[in-house]
Amino acid sequence: MLRFSPATATDLPALNRLVNRAYRGEASAQGWTTEAALLAGQRTDEADLRDQLEKPNAQFLLARRVANDELVGSVFLQQQGPELYLGMLSVEPTLQAGGIGRQLVQAAESHARALGCQAVRMTVISVRHELLAWYERLGYQRTPETVAFPTDTRFGVPLQAEPLVLQVLRKALNE
Repeated sequence: MLRFSPATATDLPALNRLVNRAYRGEASAQGWTTEAALLAGQRTDEADLRDQLEKPNAQFLLARRVANDELVGSVFLQQQGPELYLGMLSVEPTLQAGGIGRQLVQAAESHARALGCQAVRMTVISVRHELLAWYERLGYQRTPETVAFPTDTRFGVPLQAEPLVLQVLRKALNE
């Protein structure tokens, strides 16, 4: 059983550990959403997370186990006009494929509806075919839009010669 709550500044160290474990390095290989074959280095740091948390209309939604208050997942959310941007979905690698990510996405969609948003939008690295397919199973659709991958090596160094591109996905909220 999970409890969802917005992150505060005191959550940043644990959030930083979770996000980096989920995306990069040896720990990420225990899950299926790793980017370790595409990017070297860290995914984020506490300063970046603080910057994200301080953006207007933004929050990190945390998923904790009710039994022991363990942080097991998180997602960044920011209302941008009529849409909610969803990013940095992170689940503890040893617990991936157990429904936590799906529950976080559903909680994000409920949050979007409560804000009166018409859609949820996100970006996913275009070569992450299995992740794109997972989001499509949740009702997200690829748009014709792409975004250049950030070039700040503080958040990862590409391991391929071919430039990475972010695919924009969108889900209309019809309720």
